[in-house]
Amino acid sequence: MAGRLHIAPLDLAQLMPDLTVDAPLVTSPNLAPRRMLSAIRLEAGVAHLGRLFWGLTPPWLEVLDHAPHCARAESLEARPMFREAFLARRCLVPASGVYAWKAQPRFKQPFLVTRSDRGPLLLAAIWCRFHTSLAEHTDSLALVTVATSPLLAPLTDRLPAVIEPDAARRWLDPRTPPDTARALLVTAREELLGAFPVSRRVNNPANQEAACAHPTGPMLCRRA
Repeated sequence: MAGRLHIAPLDLAQLMPDLTVDAPLVTSPNLAPRRMLSAIRLEAGVAHLGRLFWGLTPPWLEVLDHAPHCARAESLEARPMFREAFLARRCLVPASGVYAWKAQPRFKQPFLVTRSDRGPLLLAAIWCRFHTSLAEHTDSLALVTVATSPLLAPLTDRLPAVIEPDAARRWLDPRTPPDTARALLVTAREELLGAFPVSRRVNNPANQEAACAHPTGPMLCRRA
């Protein structure tokens, strides 16, 4: 699963040239769930960057700690909690990497999964709205995960689905047929993603130093 994100300052125009920024991008070298997170949504045909709570909180959820921060792609239409959001409320999370932990004999070694070229990523997500009053509401999201490639499987069995920029609007548009949206949720090409080991300081989400993401070994990747 994706329990921690790396979000560096990103060239948002590279991701979506026509993006409207309603709130500055949330950046963090070590972002944990149950925090505010930047996401892209389509509003009246225009892509907007805003901030949502990372942890899907439908109106009937009673315990905040039960808010899922990830949703398996295979269960989006099977689970009522995810079905409506997948059909009508899809979004994208701009990020520079996802942390994963590889089991070792005596500890888990953290890795940062990034694009092999260190470019920005668009991660698939779904969102929902909880009205706290007639005039106020809270929006929240969960990342959508898929199986990892054989290259990265030793690190983790699942990662957020990566949506290519040329498919971003298809994912965001609620008019996109479910079969078409579902077809975008695939394991990333092996040459797209790589991973390198980082300091175990990242294990504690209170650590927000840039050094959390500094490589401590070579990148594991497969060139095209």
